[in-house]
Amino acid sequence: MKAAVLEGLDRLVVKEVPTPKADDDSVLVKVEACAVCGSDIRIFHYGNPRVKPPQIIGHEISGRVVEVGRNVTKFKPGDRVAIGADVPCGECAFCEAGMGNNCQINYAMGYQFAGGFAEYVLLNRIVVNYGPVHKIPDHVSYDEAALAEPLGCVINALELSDVRLGDTVVVIGAGPIGCMIIEVARKMGASKIIVVQRSRPRLEMARKFGADVYICSSEEDAVARVLEETGNLGAGVVITANPSPEAQVDALKMARNRARVNFFGGLPKDKSLVTLDTNIIHYKELFVHGAHGQVPRHHQKAVDLISSGAIDMNKYISHRFSLDDIHEAFKVAESHAGMRVMVNP
Repeated sequence: MKAAVLEGLDRLVVKEVPTPKADDDSVLVKVEACAVCGSDIRIFHYGNPRVKPPQIIGHEISGRVVEVGRNVTKFKPGDRVAIGADVPCGECAFCEAGMGNNCQINYAMGYQFAGGFAEYVLLNRIVVNYGPVHKIPDHVSYDEAALAEPLGCVINALELSDVRLGDTVVVIGAGPIGCMIIEVARKMGASKIIVVQRSRPRLEMARKFGADVYICSSEEDAVARVLEETGNLGAGVVITANPSPEAQVDALKMARNRARVNFFGGLPKDKSLVTLDTNIIHYKELFVHGAHGQVPRHHQKAVDLISSGAIDMNKYISHRFSLDDIHEAFKVAESHAGMRVMVNP
């Protein structure tokens, strides 16, 4: 089969590799779509301890089952499936407690397990038994289904942030994830959603996702504007959906007393030590937390939202490339010129 193989830092080679075969407990899927995530770009440039080259990366996947092992009962050839990233081991204390994204082994598609930038992907026994693999109906396109993965991460984040009816929510960062947060927060009952984004072009792209207030932080004081929009009280939920240390500092200032502040976007390793005024946390009684990844039930919820038409994922797809053009796909994704970039092997 043809695959894009990460052979080292900044070395992604499209070449022929052996097509995997399903054993008694695994499933072989013909990949129809795999979106480019920011973490794929980081792995490409900087590597990751869980990715040992040569490896096929890519974890926002959808496709069609073509082969199943004789012990597999959950899937059959012809099933259309969406595949997420985080794979619980199914046996540790966190997995047993339903927190598989906090599994200490931390398996993931496109990391320890070969991913979706290839014509076929093999789902091993652990992925089949415990992973985020869910059937999709015929009316959902493969491109839409691949985006159940980032949508599931958003659902996890907003559950942890306990978004409630009538909440005012601030989203700092208007990339694809930030825009998904707008839509899901609205479904969960947020009455006012404020988006903060440094780049004016990116902010304008986000307008179609229906927030109430859009603030360009390179043109005005975002903290002052959020306070103005909230009667000087601040927002009940503030989510940083970007890799900016400054956004985390500002998030505390934008929050009302007893607000939930979610550091959703991870920071570069050389910028992850952030000086926060913890007196703000103390005196406002803030709940500050993180969110990363998802568990399989979040992925299923994402598939359900897409299948029902509650969220139209086509709005999030701006570019499509063949597997042969994966370098161009990465370049476009890294430029932030559009929304999600799809690779169709």
